[in-house]
Amino acid sequence: MYTVRSPYFVTKLLPKTIWRKDSSQKKIYLTFDDGPIPVVTPYVLDLLKEEKIKATFFCVGHNVKNNPEIFQRLIDEGHSVGNHTYNHLNGWKTNKNRYLANVEQCNELVKSKLFRPPYGKLKPSQLFALNKNYTVIMWDVLSGDFDFKTGKRECYNNAVSKVRNGSIVLFHDSIKSRLNLEYALPRFISFAKGDGYKFEKL
Repeated sequence: MYTVRSPYFVTKLLPKTIWRKDSSQKKIYLTFDDGPIPVVTPYVLDLLKEEKIKATFFCVGHNVKNNPEIFQRLIDEGHSVGNHTYNHLNGWKTNKNRYLANVEQCNELVKSKLFRPPYGKLKPSQLFALNKNYTVIMWDVLSGDFDFKTGKRECYNNAVSKVRNGSIVLFHDSIKSRLNLEYALPRFISFAKGDGYKFEKL
């Protein structure tokens, strides 16, 4: 179960986290979690290159280690990268020291001051520690592409119905998201451009 846009009170439970950027400008920020992996991440990169869009990829360290050439392509093509832990850990189920060590293990490869917690789940103690060295990025629009119960059209509708000025929009470059992603992402980009939005990276 997930919400496309987190309720206001939820965003206030995690202080010093960024859910949305400047609402006064017609800009949106595409972000992708869980890569880089073969097939899916290159598909996203090809589409972004064709559309002349820069985005932000929150990378799992284990995937960076296994796919260094794809990670390097992210860098070479001018996208931003962020830390998504080394093993895609759930902060609620992981003690503070192990969690922070896993983040640093990822950072040895990713080398970014941007961090997004897998599942959006962090304990207050973890967040307090991370805020000393990272900018913690959440999201304003969750497409739902990762959910098998969310059809590809619903995934698209999630994104277009909730996007607004300054939205940080979350998709996933992962195997389980592939079918929804390949349907929804190009259509979402077309809709957003048609509505006058500009795309920027974080």
